[in-house]
Amino acid sequence: MSGKLGVPYDGKGKEIPVPITNRPPQSTRSRRFRQLAGLVVVLLGVHYAVNGFGFGGGRDKQDLNALDMTSHPRHPKKGRYIPPVLAEKHFLEVPDADSAIKASRHYAGRPHLAGSEADFEQAKDFLSFLQSSLGIKAPHEQPIYPAGSPESQRATLSIPKLRAPHAWIDVYYPVMNTPLDRTLQALDDNGEVVWEADLDEHGEDGDPDAAKYSNAVPTFHGLSSAGDVKGQLVYANYGLKEDYDGLVAKGIDFNGKIVLVRYGGNFRGLKIKGAEELGAAGVLIYSDPRDDGSVTVENGYKPYPEGPARNAKAVQRGSVQYLSLYPGDPTTPGYPSYENSTRTDGENIPKIPSLPISWENAKKLLDLLDGKEWNGVVRLSNQVDTKVTPIWNTVGVIPGHIRDEIVVLGNHRDAWVLGAADPTSGTASIHETIRGFGELLKKGWKPMRTIVFASWDAEEYGLIGSTEWGEDFAEFISKYVVAYLNLDVSTSGSRFNTQASPLLSHVVRHAADDLPHPTKENATLWDATKDTGDYFGITAQTVDEEYLAVRARTTNTADDIGVGVLGSGSDYTVFLQRLGVPSMNHGFGASTHDPVYHYHSVYDSELFQERYADPGFHRHIAIAKHLGLTALRIASPAILPFNTTHYSLELDSYLDKVEAIISTTDIQVDLSPLRQSIGSLQVASRALDFERLAAERELWKIIKKWKKKHDKGRRLKKKMWKAYCKWQKEVLGKECKHHHSHGKDITEVFESEIPRDLPAVHPESGKPVKHRVGRLPAWVAEQMDAGNSDLGEGWKDDVVYGLAMGLALSPDPEIEVSLANSLAMFSGGCRRRERIADGHRPHRPHWPGKLIRELIRVVKRLRAINQQLIAFERGFISEDGIPQREWYKHLGVAPGKWLGYGATTLPALTEAITFEKNATLAQYEVGRLKDVVDGLTETVKRLLAAAREDNEEMLLEVFEAGGFDINFQDGLGNTALHNAVMNGSTDVLEHILSHEECDVDPINRTDKATPLHLAVKLEDPELRAYVVSSLLEAGADTKIKNKYNQTALDLVPSDDADTRALIRKSQAQATVSTDDVASDDDGEPGSGSGSDDD
Repeated sequence: MSGKLGVPYDGKGKEIPVPITNRPPQSTRSRRFRQLAGLVVVLLGVHYAVNGFGFGGGRDKQDLNALDMTSHPRHPKKGRYIPPVLAEKHFLEVPDADSAIKASRHYAGRPHLAGSEADFEQAKDFLSFLQSSLGIKAPHEQPIYPAGSPESQRATLSIPKLRAPHAWIDVYYPVMNTPLDRTLQALDDNGEVVWEADLDEHGEDGDPDAAKYSNAVPTFHGLSSAGDVKGQLVYANYGLKEDYDGLVAKGIDFNGKIVLVRYGGNFRGLKIKGAEELGAAGVLIYSDPRDDGSVTVENGYKPYPEGPARNAKAVQRGSVQYLSLYPGDPTTPGYPSYENSTRTDGENIPKIPSLPISWENAKKLLDLLDGKEWNGVVRLSNQVDTKVTPIWNTVGVIPGHIRDEIVVLGNHRDAWVLGAADPTSGTASIHETIRGFGELLKKGWKPMRTIVFASWDAEEYGLIGSTEWGEDFAEFISKYVVAYLNLDVSTSGSRFNTQASPLLSHVVRHAADDLPHPTKENATLWDATKDTGDYFGITAQTVDEEYLAVRARTTNTADDIGVGVLGSGSDYTVFLQRLGVPSMNHGFGASTHDPVYHYHSVYDSELFQERYADPGFHRHIAIAKHLGLTALRIASPAILPFNTTHYSLELDSYLDKVEAIISTTDIQVDLSPLRQSIGSLQVASRALDFERLAAERELWKIIKKWKKKHDKGRRLKKKMWKAYCKWQKEVLGKECKHHHSHGKDITEVFESEIPRDLPAVHPESGKPVKHRVGRLPAWVAEQMDAGNSDLGEGWKDDVVYGLAMGLALSPDPEIEVSLANSLAMFSGGCRRRERIADGHRPHRPHWPGKLIRELIRVVKRLRAINQQLIAFERGFISEDGIPQREWYKHLGVAPGKWLGYGATTLPALTEAITFEKNATLAQYEVGRLKDVVDGLTETVKRLLAAAREDNEEMLLEVFEAGGFDINFQDGLGNTALHNAVMNGSTDVLEHILSHEECDVDPINRTDKATPLHLAVKLEDPELRAYVVSSLLEAGADTKIKNKYNQTALDLVPSDDADTRALIRKSQAQATVSTDDVASDDDGEPGSGSGSDDD
């Protein structure tokens, strides 16, 4: 069957009749006669429908059911609407500790360095997992596509067009390196070796995996420079900017020296950058037990694996890329690393060699340095193999109803060695999140927005996999991706922490508030942000004061909600700080009293996870639930849960920090223009808050109206049914065939409506047809059987609300059909469906015409609000970027120039003061920020001004620039359309009415007047007639009353017969061409269940 009306579907010449969709004209006979005639017609209609005589509703109804079933020969559950409260409930039941442990043991069971064979195998493992979890049939050939190929491009660019889950692997080709030979020696005056370090990391037998893979990945720095150098050793503490500046101030000459620094305080690559800029020959970086808080051997703890303290032989590997300049493939800055890409030399990698070393080796060097007999000369040799190396990003997609808005969830997969915490704890958590979504899919769930899962590769070398994908599909991401939720290390300690764009702070916090604490009763996940660990010391309780000070200074400051600011160091970087996508990162990290996490060491093993970091994997599961719950709460609502007002208020606090910095310098900078712009942004944001609240209330109002009309119609039909049954029994002597659920469950009632003479095989595909009876009735039965009384009495309202939301926001006719059918079924059985033909948008089933018009109007408001919310973070993106590191384009936040991990808010302005110490440059950056902030409100102001001034050219400029709300209201509640009408701006009026998001009936706050109310009061009769005619043609509602209970017709001047005629003609046409409230009673009697208790 083709699915078209009037086309034979069974090969016997029978056609699907076109259903009647318009209400017949009202009879002009007396009311009494009409009632009598109507009753006869209704009774006969019920009789024929019930007894299947083929007249009227019975045959038509079967044929329409056949259309619904055979035109969608797929599982009846697919695409079904499940309200968010139930989706969350079902999702949270799935993540399971045993499953997470199994996944962790698999992915952390062997080394999987980026670009290795093991890494490739795990990329394919994750692909298979996505396919099995999301119900994707694996193709004959594995979907592995070289980046830049037509297949790779098509896979991502077609995401908004997908109708079923899909998964694939993209292959990028960055430049990376692996270790060859490394040497570290202390030399005497004659160049003889005094001491040589053992640079292998020896795993002990107490940790079997660590012992097995001790030297599987030699200790080295990713993207480090090759070299063999000699020089005197200089100790520079953490290698922070202030450490180097302090030593220079003391007269220390770094030229030709080898610098020894400890991990902590900033990104390791920036320690090398600081030394390189001072002329150093090489750098050694070690892990210092002073940075382990209270969990040290000195405090009485045994070293791992016997105890929770640091193993002195452990070494932290890691990338030494200059992360604050740009991430990703060093040789392809700003563009993707295809196999044949043109490459640069790489400006964000060191030119001097470096090595990571253990505390055991560092202590020997420090002891030698303290002695008087050694001259301090060190030889450092680092030989690496640098080449183009393939990496593999694995991607999976769950298409949503709103397919042009995408939520991305990402976690990197590669590790320096075993990586049980980094990143496998995150992989195990997202594994459970995906399983949860997979179980929802099995129940027929489809998210409101599209959800994408990404398993990034080569994050450890410098966020390469995510950055290359972001650079490859920058335009696509900017257009479609509404949020990015990142998961790196989900568990390495006891303290829960989150960082996010201020837009997401509330949704992130509320999700944590709604989840239980993983290990404590009567507490929430958010309460874990205060957890401290249980290791305070045995023989002593000493904690290094300098460590505490640096930790406090470099920890990203949280907002007043408790959510931190995003710096860098993980895969959210390209999304937030280059493309302006609001992002989140979260996980459990170590406090000062947690077992020592051996970061990037062979001791980051499964044993450590199961013994110390998270026995029982309760925290892994908490993060899986938080990730999924946050994703659901972004993907599900009609209006995105982005808090622009919180963001605009945070900008004030960012500026307060700049003022505090200025107060400690002699620099004079006028911040008042920026402060004023931020204030204007706050006003505009509050207006947007009002608009989103009003739009959502309006939608609820429409739903309540629909329910009221629907309930009234059902009550009337029940009375009619009883009267008919009484008449049939008394006159015809026949009992009614009761189409209700007395003694039946809901599924049986709806199955009774299935035609039994439908083809068993789809005429076009030849596949077996499983007849559909509607998705929601079956779901209602399931949920009633499952006992969902705990959801409260309003859960049916949530279903109707959600269905209407889907109808409102989906731009896809086929999706609307699916949701419309669900809404029809839920509201009372298999009602008539209007024509569903190629290229035609379906009529919402059984909705009165006026409510449909109101729904369409509120839809436009919702879509416009979402576009404003999506554009908000994008508005901070400056194409010029941040000076000296232009790859970063977000002027609100960036990784600190000398921090890397840590965030700097208002970075260009802050760094002009702190590093450049240049008042002129700082004032310039104030101006740039002011322009960016003004840009978030300027389009709204220009839109209103264009209408007020009848400035067609300005209006067209605003239209071309985009990023505005055509229905934005000023302080009086007037929109651009109001202003255009009041000023008689005919050209502007036509442009506004032609905008697809334009609401033709907005109501202002002063007189509750629509533009039509204002149009009929224009003084010039010709202008009045033209404007009124334009508004009526655009669908203006003539029945809306103003504050004084007047319609537009009531306000027409008494001598203007032409305008009166225009309005009356429009009212007459509306009456004839649309369903009104009475159409609720024109459905076939018996088409509902007829139950008295549904």
